[in-house]
Amino acid sequence: MIEASGTLPLTGFAVGITAARRADELGALLVRKGATVRYGPAIRIVPLADDTELRAATERLLAEPVDVVVATTGIGFRGWVEAAEGWGLAEELVRRLGTAALLARGPKARGAIRAAGLSESYAPASESSAELLQHLLESGVAGRRIAVQLHGEPLPYFAESLRQAGAEVIQVPVYRWVGPADPGPLDRLIDAVLDGSVDALPFTSAPAAASTLAMARRTGRLAGLVDALTHRVLVACVGPVTAAPLAAAGIPAVQPERARLGALVRVVAQALAGRSPKLRAAGRCIELRGQAAIVDGQLCEVAPAPMAVLRALAREPGRVVSRRELASALPGGGAEHAVETAVGRLRTSLGEARLVQTVVKRGYRLAVER
Repeated sequence: MIEASGTLPLTGFAVGITAARRADELGALLVRKGATVRYGPAIRIVPLADDTELRAATERLLAEPVDVVVATTGIGFRGWVEAAEGWGLAEELVRRLGTAALLARGPKARGAIRAAGLSESYAPASESSAELLQHLLESGVAGRRIAVQLHGEPLPYFAESLRQAGAEVIQVPVYRWVGPADPGPLDRLIDAVLDGSVDALPFTSAPAAASTLAMARRTGRLAGLVDALTHRVLVACVGPVTAAPLAAAGIPAVQPERARLGALVRVVAQALAGRSPKLRAAGRCIELRGQAAIVDGQLCEVAPAPMAVLRALAREPGRVVSRRELASALPGGGAEHAVETAVGRLRTSLGEARLVQTVVKRGYRLAVER
């Protein structure tokens, strides 16, 4: 047992991170709340400084005046200006951008615009592409020339809505998402989700969510992953666009009211707390955390197999659970004799043998107070 006075909200929980950009920042926020973090990047960002597509879009924009420029990310807008500098077009690009109405999706895009010596004319309070699009459509775009800086993937709905309203749209692909250079960490993270050693999986981008599902599909684990993310592992997304690939697979996800990493971490902590059973057994107060239990304020670290037994017993506290049922709850299944070993280890981990009672010839139960 570890003294857990003032236990942090995510102590005892393991959280997986698939992000590439800002993964360290997200991890630090989770660790600050007590979580154990496992990294498995699902994507990586490939800059397009030498890409002919980016240069072609830039030269098209420079060829004629542009009415509106939409900056969706700070890193993308900065990368665009830096790439233009490499081609000797930076001054001309900034000059052209200065003649247009600049719209920023969020504070980072706004900061990048200002760092280039320019100023934005509009930024939505929600920091969402949907509100940006609504603002443009309501202001009237027929006959206007609009450049949209992409953020790692095409924005077909955004661009098509503008075109249908009569605008000419130039999509500017500054960088793109591709699969991880080393798929090993993501592969191991998926295994950890499947074996029960990860409790939450927050996503910060749609490409990361799609890439995680694609990896599971390629390796024959998609059905198991969807089942785990639907019924056992908490899935959280920074916003509805990020959640879309998961929703298409039938996976539910919690979302913060604002698309911020801090808000994402808070919603993860709140949701995990809401699904953490609390009960009294053998005169002790027990709270189940993902990979641990808190007994009378003390943190008890519990190995995966004993933890699986504890979760199964806690689903209906006081009910006798047969050895066969408990065996099926063990990671990867197991024989009935493995249940006896897991129960013994569980009693040792909790520091109180009386918490788990043996019911002769029937199974085990938690000694809950009735």
